Amino acid sequence: MTPKVFIDRRKFLSLSAVSIAGTMMTGVSGLNVASLKADHHNDKGNRIYKSIKMGMFNEKISVHEKFKLMKEMGFDGAELNSPGGVDKEEALNASRELGFPIHGVVDSIHWGIRLSDPDPAIREKGLQGLLTAMKDTHFVGGDAVLLVPGAARDPENESHGHVWTRSIEQIKKALPTASKLGVRILIENVWNNFLYDPKGDNDQSASLLAAYLDEINSPWVGSYFDIGNHQRFGKPAEWIRTLGHRIVKLDVKDWGVDNGFCKIGDGDVDWADVRSALRQIGYTGWATAEVSGGDRHRIKDISERMDQYLLGK
Repeated sequence: MTPKVFIDRRKFLSLSAVSIAGTMMTGVSGLNVASLKADHHNDKGNRIYKSIKMGMFNEKISVHEKFKLMKEMGFDGAELNSPGGVDKEEALNASRELGFPIHGVVDSIHWGIRLSDPDPAIREKGLQGLLTAMKDTHFVGGDAVLLVPGAARDPENESHGHVWTRSIEQIKKALPTASKLGVRILIENVWNNFLYDPKGDNDQSASLLAAYLDEINSPWVGSYFDIGNHQRFGKPAEWIRTLGHRIVKLDVKDWGVDNGFCKIGDGDVDWADVRSALRQIGYTGWATAEVSGGDRHRIKDISERMDQYLLGK
């Protein structure tokens, strides 16, 4: 039985130890991947497509120029922010002209205007922000929105149990729009004190995240799995194996005990095991870097690091 609330830390840790079985999602994005030309096969012939968050590319040049440079660097597409961010019509035009897909957007307000906020009016604003992001990603040809469902910041007013119930309530309200537009809502695992124990050790599992997704039980909701985000609390490869085909897209970063969040390959992530886990679940789809950005030289370095550590090239 999936829990609705978490009475105390002992019960929380007990649930965390439970293995949640089963899979419900496919890792294939809605993009017609046959139209892409990148050669990113893994050992089983599955495809992983490279992308970055557009906010990482901070040169003062047009979206068209950025897309052109990214394509030359070996990226297969890009991910935008919404609400706000770059002009969506400009981005769509550049995408079409260059044959450079925009695979989705990140909900840009999910931290400050949370679906888990104690105030129902704030939760409604958060829902409207999510709906805007879904419409924007549909407009530019994307197929998903990355969502942080809330943050367990206050044991009394915004606890783990509150985040669980309030966020699911709001997400379910967005499902008709998801179905109509063909846009998935993908939950990212982040340092928000939710679906892991922030005071726990580095051997925690993804069982709570799996249970949360299974509670929603919709083909329009899955995991946007961030490889490096929970290196501090667990083993990314084991999380991948537990989540299985609930994983629809990947964020790519690294983390280490000695240097915190860092360049891909400079932290403690076991990239060989990550590659093995992705092969085991048959993952194919988008992988988007979310690291410290910069000019075109830094962006090129990110592309090369993704090739080396994520793709094993």
